Amino acid sequence: MKQTPNEKTIQERLKPGVITLDGFLGEDNRHYHDIINEDMEKLKSLNITKEDIADRMQYFTDLALMNNDEEAVIDDIYKVHYLTERGKIVSPFMDRGLIAKGSITLHNMQNDLKVCWTPLNISMIRNHGFFEGKGATHRLEPEILVKAIF
Repeated sequence: MKQTPNEKTIQERLKPGVITLDGFLGEDNRHYHDIINEDMEKLKSLNITKEDIADRMQYFTDLALMNNDEEAVIDDIYKVHYLTERGKIVSPFMDRGLIAKGSITLHNMQNDLKVCWTPLNISMIRNHGFFEGKGATHRLEPEILVKAIF
């Protein structure tokens, strides 16, 4: 597959040491298009959209952020914690603006699933359907994420 110059730049920015120390691809040697396509097929089989997931993640993020780094219980099901980090980060997809750093941990007390994401994960999922490559530090497996947050 021939890549556009923009796609080549994005693929480079996803690698370790360019934007983050660990990068966004993990052990995954595939092109980011292939990673996205596989995850979008998984979402299709789950009958859910990337926007639904991003909206739900943002819902928890906003509520967790209001608790000033303290754990919060939401809807009597979810324990969430927002760990604030200083600074902002750019998107590897060259989206406009900077994204706050931080991490959100969610524990679904009904099924005991725990997931952790960053504000950048929400942006990459919403805008590009990118959950990161297999083995990446902040990779979110779509099926596990859906079970945890819905």
